[in-house]
Amino acid sequence: MRLKKVKGAYDIIKEGTYYLANPKDYRGKWHQLFKNDNPIYIEIGMGKGKFIIENALKYPHINFIGIEKFDSVIVRAIQKSNDLDIPNLKLIRIDAKEIEEVFDHEVDLIYLNFSDPWPKERHAKRRLTSPIFLSKYDLISNKDPHIVMKTDNDNLFNYSLETLKENGYQIEFITNNLHQISDLLEEPNIMTEYEEKFVNQGIKINKLEAIKYTKK
Repeated sequence: MRLKKVKGAYDIIKEGTYYLANPKDYRGKWHQLFKNDNPIYIEIGMGKGKFIIENALKYPHINFIGIEKFDSVIVRAIQKSNDLDIPNLKLIRIDAKEIEEVFDHEVDLIYLNFSDPWPKERHAKRRLTSPIFLSKYDLISNKDPHIVMKTDNDNLFNYSLETLKENGYQIEFITNNLHQISDLLEEPNIMTEYEEKFVNQGIKINKLEAIKYTKK
């Protein structure tokens, strides 16, 4: 997908109410930044921010950090959140491959929503559920690495199930048609922008929740 440039994006981003320009400076210090010991949930590839912002508003007892690498996308999340009162939200701009330079055993849950499937086999290592990234999640997780994933891409979903199991994760929840069972879920399903678009087109949404139980 070609990303549209946003005029004045740089200035909008740097002045964002919840934007943090130097996230690597807070490695190991995120609880100090939030001034509490509440759990930290991150979304890698937050897009335009609908999911992370709505979660932060709904669950004030959890600290949320939205991560995006493209200026033209994170600027939309910043615009949406600027005038809201969300002290438990931070937005950062980094490449996911640098994630362990930002967190040090501090993250309680990782959201992977509609990640780039990188369909070509030679690009498999770039998938956010590849063994390379799963090893990074070991380094940033507070205790048992915990992943919640949604995608419309069946191939990515099946690949992720395989790599998660091979890397010690236990699948706690799985569905290939999330919106068919949404009324049965304990918590309401907060949708991303992509998810709303896909559901309106009749596309089925896959979801899984996986935990890697450790002896830490």
